[in-house]
Amino acid sequence: MAKEPNQIPAPATVWERVKKYVQLYLVDAMSAMAQGLFASLLVGTIISTLGTQFGLPVLVEVGNFAKSMSGPAMAVAIGYALKAPPLVLFSLTAAGTAANSLGGGGGPLAVLIMAIIAAQLGKLVSKKTPVDILVTPIVTIGSGTALAYLIAPAVGSVATAFGQLIKDATVLQPFWMGIIVSVLVGIALTLPISSAALCAAFGLTGLAGGAAVAGCCAQMVGFAVISFRENRWGGLVAQGLGTSMLQVPNIVKNPRIWIAPTLAAAVTGPIATCLFGLEMNDPSGGVASGMGTCGLVGQIGVYSGWVNDVATGAKAGITGTDWLGLILISIVLPAILALAFDLILRKIGWVKDGDMKLDI
Repeated sequence: MAKEPNQIPAPATVWERVKKYVQLYLVDAMSAMAQGLFASLLVGTIISTLGTQFGLPVLVEVGNFAKSMSGPAMAVAIGYALKAPPLVLFSLTAAGTAANSLGGGGGPLAVLIMAIIAAQLGKLVSKKTPVDILVTPIVTIGSGTALAYLIAPAVGSVATAFGQLIKDATVLQPFWMGIIVSVLVGIALTLPISSAALCAAFGLTGLAGGAAVAGCCAQMVGFAVISFRENRWGGLVAQGLGTSMLQVPNIVKNPRIWIAPTLAAAVTGPIATCLFGLEMNDPSGGVASGMGTCGLVGQIGVYSGWVNDVATGAKAGITGTDWLGLILISIVLPAILALAFDLILRKIGWVKDGDMKLDI
């Protein structure tokens, strides 16, 4: 029967509302935050590292400028994801700066919380008064910075403590934690959430950061290789240097295609932690740990960490074993292991040709 013109739509169920908010705040906002981090802290680190390596002080300075803008960049990115009006969006720079600064090592998580609240409060008053140009920025900046002063230090301390717990556990139990961190961060990378934002929020560096890199590479390179017969070179590049998130629609149709890359992560994680002692000590504070081979950011991050460790005296020099471990963990082993596991899955009929076809 045709719908009546004036019929009022049925109210959304509680579950529908929950899904909407989860999508908005945990998926869209976090993904945007990761882009803000990438466009400031991570790119700034890469630029300053290049400047250091090639003796170009101007690049070091440019990189430092970019890194110093990580707080406002994250906040504005989050506001953009939440469809904040212009005055709210621009006012979030102050809230992001305050939250990132007061949040310390857990600054990214503090920015995520503060920016969401400040953006929503700003949206409530936006264009509601004749003096919007004053009211909206005051509410957005005032609420964001006030909350930053009140709770950002506590949020930062909790995030830092949790991240430190993971890092300490990985040092004490490199085998089991190598598996756990590699698998979980790799899964997060493929899901429509931001593994980079998660790693940054908890400051996942050191040996745990190395395991995270391994897991992300296993997902990206793994899917790129095992789906090559369906997607050819375009798919190889899109997934291997882009994101394995492209496979999410296919995973929904057949979750078993996810087994091979995930098992590869479970193998490469402990190899990274136990055999090669692969660490991510990139000055960006963990964001590169969750990037994998996306634009080779994970590998550049590891290298930046080596350079930083050598400069501070924590590492004598960059060895051939370091390079061998990075190449094996990032590319060679994920490709071989994922292909082997995928072959078994195809033999038993769990995965079939066309299951990983991308619309690209």
